[in-house]
Amino acid sequence: MEVESGNFNSNNKTKEQAGFFNKPPGYRFLPTDEELIVFYLEKKAWNQPLPINNIVEVNLYAHNPDFLAAKYKDYQEDQLYIFTPRDRKYRNGRRPNRAAGDGYWKATGADRKIKSKGTVVGYRKALVFYIGKAPKGKKTNWIMHEFRVEDSPCSGRGSNGMRVCSFSSFY
Repeated sequence: MEVESGNFNSNNKTKEQAGFFNKPPGYRFLPTDEELIVFYLEKKAWNQPLPINNIVEVNLYAHNPDFLAAKYKDYQEDQLYIFTPRDRKYRNGRRPNRAAGDGYWKATGADRKIKSKGTVVGYRKALVFYIGKAPKGKKTNWIMHEFRVEDSPCSGRGSNGMRVCSFSSFY
């Protein structure tokens, strides 16, 4: 499910059509965890129109983060935001397949609940990228936060639930 770099949101507008290059000085796309879930991921899951955003749609798990950061450098500021389908390790299983290009993403803790108006609307999981094969991969400076909706039409067993991921490199 690779979407070319010109089509970056569910409305299939190019960056220029959506005003990507016409943002006012000082504008930054830095949504909170709650905003990512409520205004972007929930709407994407329910096929509703999205507000203008800097979220690209690509299969994150098909590529090394260095490749994605270079390919989508015009979209990112400090972080790159990506809509990506969830890939399962086994067809009928629940375990996610987090292999990515020449490495893999490894979870680094428990899911964090994201609330809106006191109700859990989604979850955030932190992951770190390793080069090589598990469990002997070499840890890199890439960190990712994977967000998922609490309840959506694509969250059922056996489906490829949509995720939004933000990732950045740390030093």
